[in-house]
Amino acid sequence: MIGRPLVLTYLYLLLYIFLSSGVILYNKWVLSPKYFNFPYPITLTMIHMGFSGLVAFILVRVLKVVAPVKMTFEIYATCVIPISAFFASSLWFGNTAYLHISVAFIQMLKALMPVATFVMAVICGTDKLKCDVFTNMLLISVGVVISSYGEIHFNVVGTLYQVTGIFAEALRLVLTQVLLQKKGLTLNPVTSLYYIAPCSFVFLFIPWYLLEQPEMEVSQIRFNFWIFFSNALSALALNFSIFLVIGRTGAVTIRVAGVLKDWILIALSTVIFPESTITGLNIIGYAIALVGVVMYNYLKVREGRGLQLPSESVVDRTAKDWKLDKKSSDLYIPNSVKDDGGGGNESASDPKVDEEAPLIPSSRTLSHIGRSQVTSHTA
Repeated sequence: MIGRPLVLTYLYLLLYIFLSSGVILYNKWVLSPKYFNFPYPITLTMIHMGFSGLVAFILVRVLKVVAPVKMTFEIYATCVIPISAFFASSLWFGNTAYLHISVAFIQMLKALMPVATFVMAVICGTDKLKCDVFTNMLLISVGVVISSYGEIHFNVVGTLYQVTGIFAEALRLVLTQVLLQKKGLTLNPVTSLYYIAPCSFVFLFIPWYLLEQPEMEVSQIRFNFWIFFSNALSALALNFSIFLVIGRTGAVTIRVAGVLKDWILIALSTVIFPESTITGLNIIGYAIALVGVVMYNYLKVREGRGLQLPSESVVDRTAKDWKLDKKSSDLYIPNSVKDDGGGGNESASDPKVDEEAPLIPSSRTLSHIGRSQVTSHTA
């Protein structure tokens, strides 16, 4: 007979896959000129950040469900501010990509997340260049290039936005490890949003004022309270679902769920958005990239198990797996609140972060399941 804990674990995994896919598709629908027609990605991301920050404030300061960490001005200025800046950038660029390229192609490009994170980790000195890892990175890159070549509606601007967002997120992950971990500061999903979401909102205000605010003044804006409220709520729910999944499963399960989510999302996007056409070359290229991702995940999991002692308890192993997954060289934390506008776990540098849930380490980061908003991103 299947035990209750196992049933709950599968339910949490299904909830994560449903919410992560839903947030990305919802963001695309809201931003796309062909559907809801709200082509203001920075504004959408700010809505996610503001909503997430407000909810986090209520939970921490009003309801006192979660206790705030010991945050000094020095830590906030040297750690939280730079991390928030790159977090805001990743959500901004990631959400803007929805205006130019399809959801399916965006998911394929996200296979580059482990490559970007590894490159940034090597540059920042938190990881070393290894032959086996370099081979995996090369394989992933070749697969993405082939997939891009097979894209019928290839758009240079959209691709540049997405790739820039990926590298901004990778740098955020590495900075999280370098800055916060060295100071011994650990943030859970709620405290991550509490400190980072408001700061990200402020950073987004500058490009919003210069780029979107003038256009919004002269255009006919469709602002539906329930559409934006439900969108931001979905992104926030995604962040917490990621937290539930991480608490009940190991690294391997999360990585597998991430890969499964990507394939489901690509398939759904072609049904919901008929203009998103997938070619055979797209599939071949993405499959090659996934082979590299799977090989990379295998090396990381094997490395993690090699560090474990036989006497460790299941809880200890799960905790260690979680820490290992957050290494800057790993492949999906708390977004916003991203694919995304924003929404990830700030504790480490999971290379495959879910843009939809920007601040919590998402399973995508682990297996590269993920964008934004709080995404973006939240996704």
